[in-house]
Amino acid sequence: MTRDPRYDILFEPVKIGPRVTRNRFYQVPHCNGLGYQHATGMAVMRGIKAEGGWGVVNTEQCEIHPSSDSAPLIEMRLWDDRDLPTLELMVEKVQANGSLAGVELAYNSYSMASMYTREIPLSPSHLPVQTPNRDPVQCRAMDKDDIADLRRWHRNAVRRAKRAGFDIIYVYSAHNLSVLFHFLSKRWNHRTDEYGGSLENRVRLLKEIMLDTQDEIAGEAAMAVRISLDELVGNKGLEKNEAEDAIGMLAEIPDLWDVTLSDWSNDSQTSRFAPEAVEEPFVNRIKKLTTKPVVGVGRFTSPDTMVRQVKSGILDLIGAARPSIADPFLPKKIEEGRIDEIRECIGCNICVAHDELGVPIRCTQNPTQGEEWRKDWHPERSTPKGETENVLIIGSGPTGLEAANHLSARGYEVTLAEKGTELGGRVAREARLPGMATWGRVKDHREILLTPRPNVSLYLESELDADAVMDFGFERVAIATGSKWRRDGIARYHQHAIPGLVERGCLTPDDLMDGKRAGKHYLIYDDDHYYHGSLMAEVLGAEGNIVTYVTPAGIVSEWSVHALDQHRIHKNVIEACDKVHVNQALCEVKDGVAVLECVFTGALSETPFDTIVPVTARLPEDQLFLDLKARKDEWAAAGIKSIDLIGDAYAPGTIAAAVYAGHKYARNLDQVIDRDAVPFKREMTAIEGRL
Repeated sequence: MTRDPRYDILFEPVKIGPRVTRNRFYQVPHCNGLGYQHATGMAVMRGIKAEGGWGVVNTEQCEIHPSSDSAPLIEMRLWDDRDLPTLELMVEKVQANGSLAGVELAYNSYSMASMYTREIPLSPSHLPVQTPNRDPVQCRAMDKDDIADLRRWHRNAVRRAKRAGFDIIYVYSAHNLSVLFHFLSKRWNHRTDEYGGSLENRVRLLKEIMLDTQDEIAGEAAMAVRISLDELVGNKGLEKNEAEDAIGMLAEIPDLWDVTLSDWSNDSQTSRFAPEAVEEPFVNRIKKLTTKPVVGVGRFTSPDTMVRQVKSGILDLIGAARPSIADPFLPKKIEEGRIDEIRECIGCNICVAHDELGVPIRCTQNPTQGEEWRKDWHPERSTPKGETENVLIIGSGPTGLEAANHLSARGYEVTLAEKGTELGGRVAREARLPGMATWGRVKDHREILLTPRPNVSLYLESELDADAVMDFGFERVAIATGSKWRRDGIARYHQHAIPGLVERGCLTPDDLMDGKRAGKHYLIYDDDHYYHGSLMAEVLGAEGNIVTYVTPAGIVSEWSVHALDQHRIHKNVIEACDKVHVNQALCEVKDGVAVLECVFTGALSETPFDTIVPVTARLPEDQLFLDLKARKDEWAAAGIKSIDLIGDAYAPGTIAAAVYAGHKYARNLDQVIDRDAVPFKREMTAIEGRL
């Protein structure tokens, strides 16, 4: 296949200072939970993006000093020369695949608490840190000596970045994550000296560090400036007009402008709340202010949208973090005319969430993300098939589809049996809920790949029992029958059934998605704490019902804090519901009355309802597996080598976990697995003075 000429413009080289990138695909800096702690995994992950065709591949934010410590997050560090080997390894992997390597130097100020180093963060003004945990740490307002120190620390980091071999070195002033942004924003800068007050004063430190960096680089690398254009808080903070004026003052100093929104939750909005190219209204004037190339983001997944960004004079380079995670080979697939094979980012922010949790990155669409080195999982390649000839997969949810996709790509004959009338399982159902349509691409991507393959047979409306499975004679059987929401209220707060809930009847999320309704006043009890409870509230509220939302958590959809959209979800629930009760647990159900219990005091209260919707825990649909396991002594005679329970049918989890489970099963089939060994490679810490 060859490239569609419409996309030729995306493969034009772009000059960035003394460097030239081979195309317009630009992996902007993004965090990944690997960082300094998992150096080889980080480097291999970045190198695979370069292999996939990204013209520029950047690090995540890279701390320049111990008083800007991101712990418990795991980012990059460039505190001293001992950090160089990690960065050099990344540069080596990226450049070996023909891409430019960039590093984003960062001093975080208010946004981090230096919990590991216990050093005091420095900032424009005396203010507490703005960390998600509301850490009891306050920043020290910088005096002139501190400013001189910061400039020296940044110069030192630039010098080390040059030694590491980076092609692009960043000055970072974005996302409410950088001291330079904090100086720029009047929300955070309360100074009255020459670094505060007027915009010209607030820009001063950014300009000084840009000039320092330019001087230190001495034309041997390119300098990029990453800057946020709006905090979306009105005149309390930095607004678009001020940001544009600041860029105008500094327009020709850097070699590249990387433009974003602030904070990170605005720059990486989930697809539930924002479409592709959502930042276009904010970035569309920047190229009029500078002759230097401009890169921006917008969860770009459509090549046509990318082309429009360039041809309309909005961007020179197509920036991507999440799309490069979902498909590291996105550029190559466009170049080779394989657009239908792109694993499109669904904007779920499961990647963000796990970086926020300080663990290696993962992706709903790309189960190999974070596993490239430690499990030798390449996103586009795997080992050929083993001795097994055929596999039966029962259930076509995210686990079954991914298992079928990878097994068939390895060369196995795959039969996929689905009891329903469509493929996709929970993904197909949840994609019909408000704002969730993009999540359906988990199904669409795999269905597009599977349908034309001659070694794949797809059967709908094919519910199988144990006798049928035994009679078929497949060598391997994978049961991916998913899970169902519980009706008894058992989850995190209650480990025993809630009295009266089952006896008086209720509707689970499964029932609601099946179209069942009862009465007009619904009480949603959310002890799941992810997105499901809020979606049930939105659905019922939009139908004109009276909706009461109850959760034992202190906020709605508590886990979504990690995905950066909890505040938007909470707003939606307030607007959809008549009443919202937080810190309240459902403890008993009577006729038409729910008894709530304060999670702190135990005080009881009552609220009326017609129907309760418990969004609590799920139970695996594993009866078929149990029936077959009870007949294990018959397997060999039936020609069956193994029967495995996978995905939500084994243990309910996220869609990302379900896809991963299917991929893991497919990768491991016919492989020798030592069940007593650690199932992946580990980067081990050297003991100072011992090695």
